[in-house]
Amino acid sequence: MTAPTTQERVSHRVPLWRDVVVLKWVTQVVLLAVVLSAMWFLATQAGDNLRARNIVSTFDFLERPIDIQLSEGIDTKPDTGARALWTGMVNTLRMSIAGILFATLLGIVVGLARLSDNWLISRLASTWIETLRNIPLLVQIAFYFSVLTTLPRVGLGTGPINGWFHISNKGISMPRVFIADGFYQWLTVVGVGAVAAHYVRRHRQRIQDETGAMTSPILWGMGTVALFGVIGIFVHPVFSWLGVPLGAIADLLDSLPVIAPQILFSVIALGAAARWITRFLSAHRSARGHLSISDDDWFRIAFATLAALAVVVMLVRWTGFSSWTLNSGRDLFEVLENKFDVDGAARPFDAMRPDIIQKGKFPNYGKSGLTMSIGFAAVFFGVVFYTSAFIGENVRGGILAVPKGQSEAAMAVGLGRGQILRHVVLPQAVRIILPPTGNQYLNLLKNTSLAVAVGYSEIVQVGQTTFNQTGMTLPVVVIWMLFYLSCSLSISVVVNWFNVRMKLVER
Repeated sequence: MTAPTTQERVSHRVPLWRDVVVLKWVTQVVLLAVVLSAMWFLATQAGDNLRARNIVSTFDFLERPIDIQLSEGIDTKPDTGARALWTGMVNTLRMSIAGILFATLLGIVVGLARLSDNWLISRLASTWIETLRNIPLLVQIAFYFSVLTTLPRVGLGTGPINGWFHISNKGISMPRVFIADGFYQWLTVVGVGAVAAHYVRRHRQRIQDETGAMTSPILWGMGTVALFGVIGIFVHPVFSWLGVPLGAIADLLDSLPVIAPQILFSVIALGAAARWITRFLSAHRSARGHLSISDDDWFRIAFATLAALAVVVMLVRWTGFSSWTLNSGRDLFEVLENKFDVDGAARPFDAMRPDIIQKGKFPNYGKSGLTMSIGFAAVFFGVVFYTSAFIGENVRGGILAVPKGQSEAAMAVGLGRGQILRHVVLPQAVRIILPPTGNQYLNLLKNTSLAVAVGYSEIVQVGQTTFNQTGMTLPVVVIWMLFYLSCSLSISVVVNWFNVRMKLVER
């Protein structure tokens, strides 16, 4: 049988309008063009409608003076709209980070308590979960706020715990631990300890893999960091010389032209795309060197290339980002230079007891202690207790999802109940617990917007006050969207990173 000629092969080629590859690419390109056109049309129509009603939507209010008095934050009397919104963002982040930490710890305790063999502990945990989950969060926040406002007034006495803890209708005040002048030198020592801990952990892990003995590599690594932290309290002044090179870097950034960061970021973007494409092609190449690439794979490669080129075009056309990078980098290294150029006897940490001052007729909390205002405390207790109920159910469900044979096998080799939970059940349950718990973290972040009901100055409350004064509703809403989107994506990235690290590795 003779091979088909070139003319016969061409005659049997599938027409373009019936080619699956061509149809797929054309469909994707057309849909992308339709989506971009629709977005452009909607944005143009919105702009035309706003101009027809003499509504100006600009971000100039961020640089203009604004008359706002905030209840609390890094700046209670901000001078510009940008400063006011930044204060609201910081307050939201404080609430969210603290809430996520304490809700996670409390949720783990509640979830484990519900699985306890002790009837009383199990019933208390069940009551906690079923009660808090079925009461709206806003009602809980209002309840806590009402309870806190009925507490006694601030007094000039020593407080309930000899002056170390105060609780009143002005909030809760407790001792405050803060970083002092020698903190950055101490942190450098801890960084050296972290590098040493990495090698210690690898060494202990290698011994465990070779001998099978329990060498506790993670505990050894954590102990190494803790040891360096203790030693750093006494030896941290030896790193004060770092102020000189940090100042030199600040001077270098001040002398660089704007084109320098443009070239640097462009090279990084193109290099990252090239590295990803190279690794992607290597992963799809067989042992004999045969490359197997599907249509979707070519689309991923094309998307990575276009994304890198888009970054380069943005850097070239938008010089403000590169200029901001140079100025911010210079300011950062100047601050670090000043932090390292301190007295050698400076301590890395310091603490202060809460105090009560009276400038007028009524006493109030001073700035020495860590004070939770009534609004902050009400929202904090609300989001922590409410979210802990859901996290507790996630923990309970994740543990029960681990096959019972795993616990029986661990018990057969002589492990105790606590060892079974730590070394067998929880490592497998975490893979089930993390995804729904990540969703609860996102809910907690967005639930902080309910703080507007009790007057806590978070991003939504500050934004409402800002657009009521400036009339810039749409720009403020855009800032809200970008802020919550950034926070949500950050939480998702962290949770997904841990989820990938905990997944089973198939052989």
